[in-house]
Amino acid sequence: MEAHAGDRLLMHGRTVGQHDRVADIIEVLGTGGSPPYRLRFKDGHESIMSPGPDSVVQHTAPEDRNR
Repeated sequence: MEAHAGDRLLMHGRTVGQHDRVADIIEVLGTGGSPPYRLRFKDGHESIMSPGPDSVVQHTAPEDRNR
């Protein structure tokens, strides 16, 4: 998994009734874009996470990352 600051992380719900969660990647702490990532959720909560196989990185265009 490779990501850059400004990309989004989509974490699929793993059980029935659990919704998907989306967070902005605000910092990449691993080398070469690898996890762990510092994430910011819509409610303002921040977390450091190494996402599992149920997660997908939604890449943004390089010119849109610093907006």
